[in-house]
Amino acid sequence: MTAGLAALIAGLVLVRTRMAAASGAGRLLALGPVFEAVSLAVFAAEHFFAARDLAPIVPHWLPYPLFWVYFVGAALLAAAVSFVAWRHVRWSAALLALLFLIIVATVDLPNLPGHLHERLFWTLTVRELCFAAGAMVLAGSVWPRESSAGIALVRTGRAIVAATMVFYAIEHFLFPHFVPGVPLEKLTPAWVPAPTVLAYLVGIALLLGGVGLFIRPAVRLASAGAGTVLLLLTAFFYLPILVLEFRSALVVEGINYVGDTLLFAATVLLAGFGDG
Repeated sequence: MTAGLAALIAGLVLVRTRMAAASGAGRLLALGPVFEAVSLAVFAAEHFFAARDLAPIVPHWLPYPLFWVYFVGAALLAAAVSFVAWRHVRWSAALLALLFLIIVATVDLPNLPGHLHERLFWTLTVRELCFAAGAMVLAGSVWPRESSAGIALVRTGRAIVAATMVFYAIEHFLFPHFVPGVPLEKLTPAWVPAPTVLAYLVGIALLLGGVGLFIRPAVRLASAGAGTVLLLLTAFFYLPILVLEFRSALVVEGINYVGDTLLFAATVLLAGFGDG
Protein backbone atom coordinates (compact mmCIF):
# COMPACT_ATOMS: atom_id res chain seq x y z
CA MET A 1 0.00 0.00 0.00
CA THR A 2 2.96 2.34 0.56
CA ALA A 3 3.84 2.18 -3.14
CA GLY A 4 0.25 3.02 -4.06
CA LEU A 5 0.14 5.95 -1.65
CA ALA A 6 3.39 7.34 -3.06
CA ALA A 7 2.00 7.06 -6.60
CA LEU A 8 -1.23 8.75 -5.53
CA ILE A 9 0.51 11.73 -3.92
CA ALA A 10 2.92 12.22 -6.83
CA GLY A 11 0.15 11.73 -9.36
CA LEU A 12 -2.20 14.27 -7.77
CA VAL A 13 0.60 16.85 -7.69
CA LEU A 14 1.69 16.33 -11.29
CA VAL A 15 -1.79 16.04 -12.81
CA ARG A 16 -2.87 19.54 -11.77
CA THR A 17 -1.77 21.16 -15.04
CA ARG A 18 -3.74 18.70 -17.17
CA MET A 19 -6.80 19.04 -14.94
CA ALA A 20 -6.65 22.84 -15.17
CA ALA A 21 -6.56 22.60 -18.97
CA ALA A 22 -9.62 20.32 -19.04
CA SER A 23 -13.26 21.19 -18.46
CA GLY A 24 -16.36 19.42 -17.25
CA ALA A 25 -16.09 15.64 -17.16
CA GLY A 26 -12.61 15.94 -18.65
CA ARG A 27 -11.22 17.01 -15.28
CA LEU A 28 -12.33 13.75 -13.70
CA LEU A 29 -11.12 11.73 -16.68
CA ALA A 30 -7.67 13.30 -16.25
CA LEU A 31 -7.40 11.38 -12.98
CA GLY A 32 -7.70 8.06 -14.82
CA PRO A 33 -3.95 7.62 -15.42
CA VAL A 34 -3.25 8.59 -11.79
CA PHE A 35 -5.53 5.91 -10.37
CA GLU A 36 -4.20 3.47 -12.94
CA ALA A 37 -0.68 4.19 -11.69
CA VAL A 38 -1.72 3.72 -8.05
CA SER A 39 -3.12 0.25 -8.77
CA LEU A 40 -0.15 -0.75 -10.90
CA ALA A 41 2.25 0.36 -8.15
CA VAL A 42 0.37 -1.75 -5.59
CA PHE A 43 0.47 -4.83 -7.80
CA ALA A 44 4.12 -4.20 -8.70
CA ALA A 45 5.02 -4.20 -5.00
CA GLU A 46 3.09 -7.44 -4.56
CA HIS A 47 5.11 -9.03 -7.38
CA PHE A 48 8.34 -8.04 -5.62
CA PHE A 49 7.42 -8.96 -2.05
CA ALA A 50 5.19 -12.00 -2.68
CA ALA A 51 7.02 -13.42 -5.68
CA ARG A 52 7.07 -17.01 -4.42
CA ASP A 53 3.31 -16.96 -3.88
CA LEU A 54 2.76 -15.74 -7.45
CA ALA A 55 5.29 -18.03 -9.14
CA PRO A 56 2.86 -21.01 -9.48
CA ILE A 57 0.66 -18.86 -11.74
CA VAL A 58 3.45 -18.64 -14.34
CA PRO A 59 2.79 -21.10 -17.22
CA HIS A 60 4.66 -24.36 -16.54
CA TRP A 61 6.41 -24.27 -19.92
CA LEU A 62 8.24 -21.05 -19.02
CA PRO A 63 11.58 -21.58 -17.25
CA TYR A 64 12.62 -19.57 -14.19
CA PRO A 65 9.13 -18.60 -12.95
CA LEU A 66 10.49 -16.22 -10.32
CA PHE A 67 12.22 -14.22 -13.04
CA TRP A 68 8.92 -13.72 -14.86
CA VAL A 69 7.16 -12.63 -11.68
CA TYR A 70 9.84 -10.00 -11.06
CA PHE A 71 9.81 -9.02 -14.74
CA VAL A 72 6.04 -8.39 -14.68
CA GLY A 73 6.43 -6.44 -11.43
CA ALA A 74 9.11 -4.25 -13.02
CA ALA A 75 6.90 -3.70 -16.09
CA LEU A 76 3.94 -2.65 -13.93
CA LEU A 77 6.13 -0.27 -11.95
CA ALA A 78 7.60 1.25 -15.11
CA ALA A 79 4.10 1.87 -16.48
CA ALA A 80 3.04 3.45 -13.17
CA VAL A 81 6.01 5.84 -13.23
CA SER A 82 5.30 6.75 -16.85
CA PHE A 83 1.64 7.55 -16.13
CA VAL A 84 2.48 9.64 -13.07
CA ALA A 85 5.28 11.56 -14.78
CA TRP A 86 3.26 11.69 -18.04
CA ARG A 87 6.29 10.74 -20.11
CA HIS A 88 6.42 8.28 -23.03
CA VAL A 89 2.79 7.38 -22.30
CA ARG A 90 2.08 6.19 -25.83
CA TRP A 91 4.61 3.39 -25.55
CA SER A 92 4.13 2.54 -21.89
CA ALA A 93 0.35 2.26 -22.35
CA ALA A 94 0.73 0.19 -25.52
CA LEU A 95 3.20 -2.16 -23.85
CA LEU A 96 0.97 -2.43 -20.76
CA ALA A 97 -1.93 -3.43 -23.01
CA LEU A 98 0.31 -6.02 -24.66
CA LEU A 99 1.33 -7.37 -21.25
CA PHE A 100 -2.29 -7.88 -20.18
CA LEU A 101 -3.10 -9.52 -23.52
CA ILE A 102 -0.16 -11.90 -23.10
CA ILE A 103 -1.49 -12.82 -19.64
CA VAL A 104 -4.89 -13.59 -21.16
CA ALA A 105 -3.30 -15.69 -23.92
CA THR A 106 -0.86 -17.63 -21.72
CA VAL A 107 -2.63 -17.90 -18.35
CA ASP A 108 -6.38 -17.60 -18.94
CA LEU A 109 -7.17 -19.06 -22.36
CA PRO A 110 -5.20 -22.33 -21.92
CA ASN A 111 -7.51 -23.11 -18.97
CA LEU A 112 -10.66 -22.44 -20.98
CA PRO A 113 -11.66 -26.08 -21.73
CA GLY A 114 -11.68 -27.07 -18.07
CA HIS A 115 -13.53 -24.00 -16.78
CA LEU A 116 -15.97 -23.25 -19.56
CA HIS A 117 -19.03 -23.16 -17.29
CA GLU A 118 -17.46 -21.39 -14.29
CA ARG A 119 -18.60 -17.82 -13.63
CA LEU A 120 -15.36 -16.87 -11.85
CA PHE A 121 -13.17 -17.98 -14.77
CA TRP A 122 -15.01 -15.69 -17.19
CA THR A 123 -14.96 -12.84 -14.67
CA LEU A 124 -11.18 -13.06 -14.34
CA THR A 125 -10.51 -13.52 -18.07
CA VAL A 126 -12.72 -10.58 -19.03
CA ARG A 127 -11.10 -8.51 -16.28
CA GLU A 128 -7.60 -8.90 -17.75
CA LEU A 129 -8.93 -8.19 -21.24
CA CYS A 130 -10.68 -5.07 -19.96
CA PHE A 131 -7.49 -3.81 -18.29
CA ALA A 132 -5.68 -4.30 -21.61
CA ALA A 133 -8.44 -2.40 -23.39
CA GLY A 134 -8.18 0.60 -21.07
CA ALA A 135 -4.45 0.83 -21.76
CA MET A 136 -5.23 0.58 -25.49
CA VAL A 137 -7.53 3.59 -25.28
CA LEU A 138 -4.90 5.58 -23.39
CA ALA A 139 -2.22 4.69 -25.94
CA GLY A 140 -4.49 5.58 -28.84
CA SER A 141 -5.52 8.88 -27.27
CA VAL A 142 -1.91 10.14 -27.22
CA TRP A 143 -1.05 8.77 -30.66
CA PRO A 144 -0.34 11.38 -33.37
CA ARG A 145 -3.60 13.19 -34.17
CA GLU A 146 -5.77 11.63 -36.89
CA SER A 147 -3.59 8.53 -36.90
CA SER A 148 -5.53 5.48 -38.07
CA ALA A 149 -3.65 3.31 -35.57
CA GLY A 150 -4.59 5.63 -32.71
CA ILE A 151 -8.25 5.74 -33.73
CA ALA A 152 -8.35 1.95 -34.01
CA LEU A 153 -6.84 1.53 -30.55
CA VAL A 154 -9.33 3.94 -29.00
CA ARG A 155 -12.40 2.44 -30.68
CA THR A 156 -11.41 -1.18 -30.10
CA GLY A 157 -10.36 -0.63 -26.50
CA ARG A 158 -13.45 1.41 -25.67
CA ALA A 159 -15.75 -1.25 -27.13
CA ILE A 160 -14.10 -3.95 -25.01
CA VAL A 161 -14.39 -1.87 -21.84
CA ALA A 162 -18.04 -1.13 -22.62
CA ALA A 163 -18.84 -4.80 -23.26
CA THR A 164 -17.11 -5.77 -20.01
CA MET A 165 -19.16 -3.24 -18.07
CA VAL A 166 -22.39 -4.64 -19.49
CA PHE A 167 -21.24 -8.21 -18.73
CA TYR A 168 -20.37 -7.30 -15.15
CA ALA A 169 -23.68 -5.44 -14.78
CA ILE A 170 -25.55 -8.63 -15.70
CA GLU A 171 -23.51 -10.53 -13.11
CA HIS A 172 -24.54 -7.98 -10.48
CA PHE A 173 -28.19 -8.63 -11.25
CA LEU A 174 -27.83 -12.43 -11.32
CA PHE A 175 -25.47 -12.80 -8.33
CA PRO A 176 -26.15 -9.81 -6.04
CA HIS A 177 -24.68 -11.42 -2.92
CA PHE A 178 -21.11 -11.28 -4.26
CA VAL A 179 -19.01 -8.15 -3.81
CA PRO A 180 -19.77 -5.41 -6.36
CA GLY A 181 -17.44 -3.77 -8.87
CA VAL A 182 -15.40 -6.67 -10.20
CA PRO A 183 -17.79 -9.51 -9.20
CA LEU A 184 -15.37 -12.13 -7.86
CA GLU A 185 -15.91 -15.00 -5.43
CA LYS A 186 -16.00 -13.00 -2.17
CA LEU A 187 -19.42 -12.60 -0.55
CA THR A 188 -20.45 -9.14 0.60
CA PRO A 189 -19.71 -8.91 4.36
CA ALA A 190 -22.67 -9.22 6.71
CA TRP A 191 -22.08 -5.75 8.18
CA VAL A 192 -22.80 -4.04 4.84
CA PRO A 193 -26.38 -2.68 4.87
CA ALA A 194 -28.71 -3.64 1.99
CA PRO A 195 -26.09 -5.60 0.02
CA THR A 196 -28.55 -6.56 -2.71
CA VAL A 197 -29.56 -2.93 -3.24
CA LEU A 198 -25.88 -1.96 -3.44
CA ALA A 199 -25.24 -4.66 -6.04
CA TYR A 200 -28.20 -3.52 -8.14
CA LEU A 201 -27.15 0.15 -7.96
CA VAL A 202 -23.60 -0.65 -9.06
CA GLY A 203 -25.00 -2.93 -11.75
CA ILE A 204 -27.23 -0.14 -13.07
CA ALA A 205 -24.29 2.28 -13.10
CA LEU A 206 -22.17 -0.21 -15.05
CA LEU A 207 -25.00 -0.96 -17.47
CA LEU A 208 -25.73 2.70 -18.19
CA GLY A 209 -22.04 3.50 -18.44
CA GLY A 210 -21.33 0.56 -20.73
CA VAL A 211 -24.19 1.44 -23.07
CA GLY A 212 -23.19 5.10 -22.97
CA LEU A 213 -19.68 4.26 -24.19
CA PHE A 214 -21.25 3.02 -27.44
CA ILE A 215 -22.97 6.41 -27.97
CA ARG A 216 -20.35 8.90 -29.07
CA PRO A 217 -21.91 12.11 -27.64
CA ALA A 218 -22.33 10.36 -24.26
CA VAL A 219 -18.87 8.77 -24.02
CA ARG A 220 -17.21 11.24 -21.66
CA LEU A 221 -20.21 11.53 -19.35
CA ALA A 222 -20.73 7.75 -19.27
CA SER A 223 -17.06 7.17 -18.51
CA ALA A 224 -16.91 9.82 -15.78
CA GLY A 225 -20.18 8.72 -14.18
CA ALA A 226 -19.45 5.01 -13.99
CA GLY A 227 -15.83 5.68 -13.04
CA THR A 228 -16.98 7.87 -10.14
CA VAL A 229 -19.27 5.12 -8.84
CA LEU A 230 -16.35 2.67 -8.86
CA LEU A 231 -14.05 5.18 -7.14
CA LEU A 232 -16.65 5.70 -4.40
CA LEU A 233 -17.01 1.93 -4.12
CA THR A 234 -13.26 1.61 -3.62
CA ALA A 235 -13.17 4.34 -0.98
CA PHE A 236 -16.29 3.50 1.02
CA PHE A 237 -16.64 -0.26 0.53
CA TYR A 238 -13.29 -1.92 -0.16
CA LEU A 239 -11.04 0.30 1.95
CA PRO A 240 -13.16 -0.32 5.09
CA ILE A 241 -13.01 -4.07 4.36
CA LEU A 242 -9.23 -3.80 4.08
CA VAL A 243 -9.02 -1.93 7.39
CA LEU A 244 -11.05 -4.65 9.11
CA GLU A 245 -8.89 -7.39 7.59
CA PHE A 246 -5.56 -5.62 8.01
CA ARG A 247 -4.33 -7.71 10.93
CA SER A 248 -5.77 -10.98 9.66
CA ALA A 249 -4.73 -13.63 7.15
CA LEU A 250 -7.02 -11.92 4.62
CA VAL A 251 -4.95 -8.73 4.38
CA VAL A 252 -3.43 -9.63 0.99
CA GLU A 253 -6.87 -10.46 -0.36
CA GLY A 254 -8.12 -7.11 0.94
CA ILE A 255 -5.30 -5.24 -0.81
CA ASN A 256 -6.00 -7.13 -4.04
CA TYR A 257 -9.68 -6.20 -3.97
CA VAL A 258 -8.83 -2.53 -3.43
CA GLY A 259 -6.30 -2.66 -6.27
CA ASP A 260 -8.66 -4.54 -8.60
CA THR A 261 -11.59 -2.20 -8.10
CA LEU A 262 -9.42 0.91 -8.37
CA LEU A 263 -7.84 -0.43 -11.57
CA PHE A 264 -11.31 -1.13 -12.97
CA ALA A 265 -12.37 2.41 -12.04
CA ALA A 266 -9.28 3.82 -13.77
CA THR A 267 -9.94 1.66 -16.83
CA VAL A 268 -13.50 3.00 -17.08
CA LEU A 269 -12.16 6.56 -16.82
CA LEU A 270 -9.57 5.85 -19.52
CA ALA A 271 -12.36 4.64 -21.81
CA GLY A 272 -13.47 8.27 -22.07
CA PHE A 273 -10.13 9.37 -23.55
CA GLY A 274 -9.63 10.10 -27.24
CA ASP A 275 -11.89 11.18 -30.07
CA GLY A 276 -12.11 7.83 -31.85
